[in-house]
Amino acid sequence: MSNYALTFSTIEQLENELEFEREPVNQAKIIDQLISNYAYTNINRANEYLVRQYELLKWVQRPQLSLNYHSHAAFIENQYYNYPIAEHHFNKALDISKELADLKQQAALQIDYAGVCTNLDKLKEANELLDKARQYLKRYPDQVLQGRLICREGFVSIRYREFGKAIEQLLEADKILNTPRLTRTFKDFYYLSLIQGGLGNCYEWFDNGLEKAVKHYLKSLEICHEKGLGTRLSWHYLNVGKAYMGMRDIEKAEYYFRQAIEITDMVSNEARAFAYANLGYCYYLTEKYDQVAECYDTAETLIHQSPEPNYLNLVNIENQRAQLYSKLGNREKVEKHFIKAFEYANKTEDGKKYAELCKRISEFYAEVGDYKNAYEYLMLFEDVNSKNRDQYTSRRILELEVKYESEKRRQEAEMLQLQATSLQLKALRSQMNPHFMYNALNSIQNYITSNNSTDASKYLAKFARLMRQSLDYSDLEVISLEKEIQFLEDYLAINEKLRFQGKLKSQVTIDPEIEQDILGVPTMLIQPYVENSIEHGLRNREMGVVKIDFKLIDDYTVQCIVEDNGIGRKKARELQELDENYRKHESKGTKITEERLQVLHNNKTDQPYIQTIDLQDPFSGEPTGTRIEILLPIVEIHAK
Repeated sequence: MSNYALTFSTIEQLENELEFEREPVNQAKIIDQLISNYAYTNINRANEYLVRQYELLKWVQRPQLSLNYHSHAAFIENQYYNYPIAEHHFNKALDISKELADLKQQAALQIDYAGVCTNLDKLKEANELLDKARQYLKRYPDQVLQGRLICREGFVSIRYREFGKAIEQLLEADKILNTPRLTRTFKDFYYLSLIQGGLGNCYEWFDNGLEKAVKHYLKSLEICHEKGLGTRLSWHYLNVGKAYMGMRDIEKAEYYFRQAIEITDMVSNEARAFAYANLGYCYYLTEKYDQVAECYDTAETLIHQSPEPNYLNLVNIENQRAQLYSKLGNREKVEKHFIKAFEYANKTEDGKKYAELCKRISEFYAEVGDYKNAYEYLMLFEDVNSKNRDQYTSRRILELEVKYESEKRRQEAEMLQLQATSLQLKALRSQMNPHFMYNALNSIQNYITSNNSTDASKYLAKFARLMRQSLDYSDLEVISLEKEIQFLEDYLAINEKLRFQGKLKSQVTIDPEIEQDILGVPTMLIQPYVENSIEHGLRNREMGVVKIDFKLIDDYTVQCIVEDNGIGRKKARELQELDENYRKHESKGTKITEERLQVLHNNKTDQPYIQTIDLQDPFSGEPTGTRIEILLPIVEIHAK
């Protein structure tokens, strides 16, 4: 996805180019860059370009541009609180990314999508998305995406009210995304501002934590101002104001609430409504009663401008109005606003707020001597409070189940990784057949004693390189296919010339679509099967042939075929039983390799990653060799 960090002059230049550009494809590319910036700096402008891009993409068939469009649309709809629409666009973008087979891109989308699920309180879905992204990033590490992922995990922890854990996660994400010399985009600075805001949110829940909360909220504001991120600026001002109000520093609280109010883009309306309501409460505390009602009126108007009004905020406003008129001794208006608050409360799903309101209304009626209404609202409070306890218990059970499943998947992934490492060590320890090493060294010694220094030097160098590769690769789980093939070719060359002395031929072919130098595969998985072909299939042949063929199956898998013209598995087993030295060799090497493949594919199904086929003469039925088909997972070369 495109995330260009453009300067103001570059943006102006792009807009000028767009004005004169007539080619739809070029228009779409320019708009894509502009949206990438405006989404974080000017949300209204980004939305205007998004509409233009939608019309262009009806004619321009470019998957990457379509993916970017849906990704941008999802982000913008999320900012406008249109979460179901944002979900729709994320699903569209993920479908396209699967067709493009770009796992890093899928991981980036899943991380962003998890943010929408968190906003919707779909924590199970958020955890599942983050788990998938984590698995992709294990195969294709990316520092920036790792930082974003941990940031999202922190916000999920906040929803679980695990604030200590959330602080650890957010601080780790901040450290990753602030790594020196790391190239950052507007999106990364957006995440950094989220991290600081999340830390502020966490510290607000701790005793004496408001000073730290203010510090982090101000840091978030600093990032937004420094990088020109205007999308959520109003919320950051609001957060600082609320923290200062909690500290009873009313003067500073009022200042930041006014700053939040001055931002007038559509996405800030809800934050501005909060700011007006809180500013009204500041005026109430300082007894500026004339200004209180005005602030509450403006807050209510802004809330009703939303397609789906936030009734919980309306409950708070009506509650505060009732509190104001109680202070002024106007009983009729107190009752009027309590009843209005009660009507709004019936439209919310916040049982706790509903119960608190019932209790407050009951207390009001008791104070004015209306004991009938006081009793009815008290009974309603008791009923709602009881249901709240049951709902809270059910919710906590559900949250614990979701966290348990998420933690279970994570532990399983860690166990798979440990298992893979353990199998790696076992496989490499049993990699080289002692007979191969003894015969190779014995042949080199024969070259030396017969004064054939040229061949002695040549094959000693090959043998030394093979041993060095075997040792070097023992620290790696992944190498390039190019190095894996070089290792196999050296191994086969030594067998051909030193061990079998011309009675063995080999051939390695590679699909031209495979980029050997950049494609990564698990270390030394093929060698045990090549060795089995030689040791058990060809040892008793006058002229043995081993063919190794690499084919690209898809973006995730390479097929390796090892084929020999040996005596076949049945005859090999018969001879194996008669030779103590070879009796256990095959079961040890290939069994470990099969287990490694099962772990590396990270699949618990019985899908065969290795198939062994007995080759036969079509007329006589006599064995003509063995063919082994191995599915190798493509993995990131630098993965450890």
